[in-house]
Amino acid sequence: MSTKVGMISLGCAKNLVDAEIMLGSVLQRGMQITSDADDADVLVINTCAFIDSAKEESVDAILRAGLTKRPEQKIIVSGCMSQRYAHELRRDLPEVDEFIGLDQVKELGAIVERVLRKEDVDLSFADEKPRYIPDYDTPRFRLTPTHSVYVKIAEGCNHPCSFCVIPQMRGKHRSRTMDSVLAEIRALVAEGVREINLISQDTTYYGMDLWSEKAGPRQPVDSSRGPTLTELLRKIDNIDGDFWVRLLYTHPAHWSNELIETIAQSRTVARYIDIPLQHIDHAMLQTMRRETSREHIERLIDKLRAGIPGLTIRTTFIVGFPGETDEQFETLLEFIERVRFERLGIFKYSQEQGSRAGKMADQIAAKIKNSRYRIAMSIQQKIAHEIAREKIGREMKLLIDQPHVARSEGDAPDVDARVILTQAAPVGEFVRRTIVDSRGYDLVA
Repeated sequence: MSTKVGMISLGCAKNLVDAEIMLGSVLQRGMQITSDADDADVLVINTCAFIDSAKEESVDAILRAGLTKRPEQKIIVSGCMSQRYAHELRRDLPEVDEFIGLDQVKELGAIVERVLRKEDVDLSFADEKPRYIPDYDTPRFRLTPTHSVYVKIAEGCNHPCSFCVIPQMRGKHRSRTMDSVLAEIRALVAEGVREINLISQDTTYYGMDLWSEKAGPRQPVDSSRGPTLTELLRKIDNIDGDFWVRLLYTHPAHWSNELIETIAQSRTVARYIDIPLQHIDHAMLQTMRRETSREHIERLIDKLRAGIPGLTIRTTFIVGFPGETDEQFETLLEFIERVRFERLGIFKYSQEQGSRAGKMADQIAAKIKNSRYRIAMSIQQKIAHEIAREKIGREMKLLIDQPHVARSEGDAPDVDARVILTQAAPVGEFVRRTIVDSRGYDLVA
């Protein structure tokens, strides 16, 4: 009777891909995957440590698993929290049998066997920066619907944002080779996948780490220097099939006219840009170490909207960052009202241990953060509802997630709005329907 492995995966889509790779390695070793945590011989909890609430959710999941753990059941903790805090977690969570780092995701099957043999816990990974990146032939057990997948094109991050500790957890930016990415996408499209979501910590930085040292990543983005996102998108466009490619997690510092033109001319790239801006006040952007200015952001948004007709822009902002004054918050609100982003999320600043911002003296009280969050989101809610109503009467191409639930080109999975269908449609296919109503953020077709 083969070993049964269950998994609880938390956090972002990048973590989800890691979970899929771990489960792929489990199947490769002849084990079974179970969706019933109580039935699992080994339960893996894939953690997130991006902000305090994510860490709390991860710890809660571990503690709940420990409370219901059968005597013979084993618990393994993986993910960003394990990578960063393995030594502390080992001390504080004796119910966990093993911790694994981000470089060990492809080895989970072998690690499960080691845990079942009750071999010593190995925490050597916690003292090193991760270096692993998946390849096109890395075994994966997909956790997304069969028609929509995430393709990780790079790992790590080189940006110095003062509020973030992701470079400390996931290491420096390292791109996959273009051949590897294209091979994976060709195989997925051949299987009938309709939506390819390209992800990394900074998708627009793709390939720049593969340039020669002489060129350097601080030079203008130019495809003649080496691999770029632009070149990758052009080659994806040559793959036969009816599918969308969606760009997630782009950075405003690395957009180019060439990339905008490529998207505008593309047959496959969705007219959807995910571009976290974090703030618009110039002093805040400097303190956040965002490598951009207000002027740059304003010009970029104008270029994006002028250059890519029908574009949906998703962004996120942080409120309550250390030192944020009432005037700076008002500047952000004015910007949100004026620019009218189609999709927008607000984060309340989280004081992260080990970050530059976490050591700043002028931390903002939770009460003020909560108030600013509510004010900003109420403004965006009004804008989003108005934008939704403006779509009534339009015919749109939709991707069917469930018989009566679809998404438009302007809606990424899990984070954006839905289109409710009055008549059922085949799951995993594209259809064209006329929008007849709106319900808050969502549309009715």
